[in-house]
Order: sequence, then structure tokens, then C-alpha cells
Amino acid sequence: MTLIVRTGERGIATLTLDSPANRNALSAALVGELRDALADCAGDDTVRAVVLAHTGTTFCAGADLKAPPDPEAFVGLMREIVALPKPVVARVTGHVRAGGLGLLAACDIAVAGEGSSFALTESRLGLAPAVISLTLLPRVDRTAANRYYLTGERFDAAEAARIGLVTVAAEDVEKGLAPVLDGLRRASPQGLAASKELVTATVLRSFDQYAEDLIARSAALFASDEAREGMTAFLERRDPAWVR
Repeated sequence: MTLIVRTGERGIATLTLDSPANRNALSAALVGELRDALADCAGDDTVRAVVLAHTGTTFCAGADLKAPPDPEAFVGLMREIVALPKPVVARVTGHVRAGGLGLLAACDIAVAGEGSSFALTESRLGLAPAVISLTLLPRVDRTAANRYYLTGERFDAAEAARIGLVTVAAEDVEKGLAPVLDGLRRASPQGLAASKELVTATVLRSFDQYAEDLIARSAALFASDEAREGMTAFLERRDPAWVR
């Protein structure tokens, strides 16, 4: 089964996450296919920019708890989006949870519809937004990060725009995307690559400096008793033992 569908129009390649059965969760297979698709776009001279879209009502539900990717593979995916010499634009018309926010924050520009919602649910599962901090913390307002990292509260597209997670909160996503894609089509490939290199340099340095430690921290959390209880409770649709 193909989990990533590629289409194209006038220099824009659209990569659509197409795994609605598990709400486009980050399985090992999806992460692998997306990395391959991005590599193909990087080497395709006809592609000016990439749009990352989704089927169904969920952009990405975070890690697939039944078939999770290797943490190094997911970190590699986020880094490849940041380092891609072509802009990556997220098109969000649904829900984004946990690791899905790390994928979203790796994109250069994000346009979200009013029906979309966002939440960092890791703390409720006995986990933490460890590796996704590499893309989230440089982008999101620190006060908001404190709140949503700790509480796991859900917030909407307008709040996501206010805190810097998304670029545009739009009633009509296509209308919100139009000026962005027009601007990218008018830019030269060299100009886009050089400009993106400037705005992503700090983030890429943080990957080089902190990724190994955060991968180890994430692995330790996933192996803990609390995380096992949290993930089991989630799959069984019940509150974990620590809820008061």
C-alpha cells in the first residue's frame, strides 16, 4: 500500500499523507516513504517547492503506537525537511497531535484551516515532546510552549498562528495558500535555496548538537513503566492510573 501520494502542478509537488486508517500516524512505513518522496523532490529540477498535505480529518496523529518508527529515522525525516533546498509548505485541514506537530514545525510555512486542532499529548502518556523539540522550540512562543507541553491542552488554528506554529490561519485553506504558492513560483530556484539556508541554519545546528541526546531521552521514556501504562490506557480508551 502506498502511504504517500505525489501529485504536481506548475512546479509545486504535493506529497499527501494517505494513511487514514490510523489517522496518518507516524509508522515506520510512512516515515520511510515520506523520506523517499522528499529525496525524489530534492533531485527533481521541475519541482520549485513541496506541499505536505493529508487525506481524512487528521494531518498526523503522532507516533503509531502499534508500529512506531525508529527515533533516528523520524529525526532524520524532520532534518531532511528542514535541510531540503526547496521550501516545504504544510496544508492542514484537520487535527495534529504529538509527533505530528514536530513534522508540521519542520515545514517552512504552514497554512491551517479553521477546523484544524493541535495538541501536545505526550505528558498525558508518560512521555515528553523530546525529539520534536528540535523543530518546535525554535518556532513556538516560549510561554505557549510551557503551557501546551505541560498540560496537553487542545488549541485551534488561530492560537497556532498566534504562537508561531502555523504561518496562516485561514477560513479557506486554498485562498490562504494561493499567495504563498504564487510567491514561491515567482522565486528562482537558487534564490529559494539560498534564502532557506539562511533561515534554517540555527535549527540545523541544534539537530547536530542535541539530536543524539534527545533520541536517547525519548527511548528511555518509551521504555518506562509509566509510558507503558499511558500507551496501554490510550489504546484501551481509559484514563491511566495516575489521573486524579
